[in-house]
Amino acid sequence: MIVLAVESSAVAASVALQKDEHLLAELTLNRGNTHSENLLPMVETLLQRLDLTVDDIDLFAVSTGPGSFTGVRIGVATIKGLAFGKGKPCAGVSTLEALAENLAFLPDGLICPVMNARRNQVYTALFRGGKRLLPDAAISVAELEEALAAYDEPVWFVGDGYELVTGQIRHPYHSLPERLRLQSAASVAAVALRYAKEGNTTDDARLFPVYLRPSQAERTRAEALKAQEENQ
Repeated sequence: MIVLAVESSAVAASVALQKDEHLLAELTLNRGNTHSENLLPMVETLLQRLDLTVDDIDLFAVSTGPGSFTGVRIGVATIKGLAFGKGKPCAGVSTLEALAENLAFLPDGLICPVMNARRNQVYTALFRGGKRLLPDAAISVAELEEALAAYDEPVWFVGDGYELVTGQIRHPYHSLPERLRLQSAASVAAVALRYAKEGNTTDDARLFPVYLRPSQAERTRAEALKAQEENQ
């Protein structure tokens, strides 16, 4: 099974092609939120270099969030467009689960993906040995520390919220280089392949982003409406 995976939920954009358990290629650009310009050309480059076409893809995969609202939308729209009319399965992968997959080589480590959700909040979850311990959530750094207090061991933080969390939290943690903290399409592909084996896939029409909380525009509008109601 050939898997095409894209990841654009944060600053880095990443595309990967995988055949069964074997990673064929991965391309990552960590130069800012220019995913609308870069993502599709990155896909085309990898396909050309491997002498493949979109018709050769058996499974289309994408990180569906949480993350940057714009970035997630671009990634999902890209995969929906590529898969449209192909009749091939699609897999929407949690960005946080894919981040935990970066550290799949740790057999028993406590892995905590953290993405900067602004306002001193993080998108986070908790995993051990490939098993989920806590669901995806948007919580404050203080709430995350409270959740980790139940575990008497150091944690591995992974994701773009690494520096935010390690700068505030008192829970012991292991240091991790930036390369392993970045979102990875190869990890999205690996998780998507597991989903496919479990029968947990969908089609392009039913592939949607998962945001966990309203966008900034929606929050601003809600605050404005609330202020308006209070002044009436």
